[in-house]
Amino acid sequence: MDLTGPIHDILVVFLGLVLILGGLGVVLFTNPIYSAFSLGLVLICVSLFYILLNSYFVAAAQLLIYVGAINVLILFAVMFMKGSEFSNDLRLWTVGDGVTALVCTSILFLLISTISDTSWYGIIWTTKSNHIIEQDLISNVQQIGIHLSTDFFLPFELISIILLVALIGAISMARQN
Repeated sequence: MDLTGPIHDILVVFLGLVLILGGLGVVLFTNPIYSAFSLGLVLICVSLFYILLNSYFVAAAQLLIYVGAINVLILFAVMFMKGSEFSNDLRLWTVGDGVTALVCTSILFLLISTISDTSWYGIIWTTKSNHIIEQDLISNVQQIGIHLSTDFFLPFELISIILLVALIGAISMARQN
């Protein structure tokens, strides 16, 4: 998507804020259904970022795989649980919460220091005509297919087996209830 500078910057800031709020919703909501919906919002924002970066195939794959399959699977698994499993406890802060907050804060500061120390001046932004972009898209999709069927064949198959096991586990959990 070829946008002018200010419009592109406004969209990036808006999507970034929605992404941060959605991520906070995933972590802070006590109801897992609301957390799963917030996760869906985060994944949709990531796919919109890919659209802003002119990576339409990755955006479509993000929507189909993560939002359309994995997030829906998470929602089904959460909805098959009994409601009493996520009742509100009176515990506001546990030791695990403290350890998690410490680890997440340290990772945040490491990311901030890494981003601030990185030289971003070598990045070149280019614009192309639509015909060249379509040819690049076709060649990129072909390259992704070639890599998935040769170099990344084993990880690709292992991920599909893990997803199949998760689906079978969700079905068996649902049948027990």
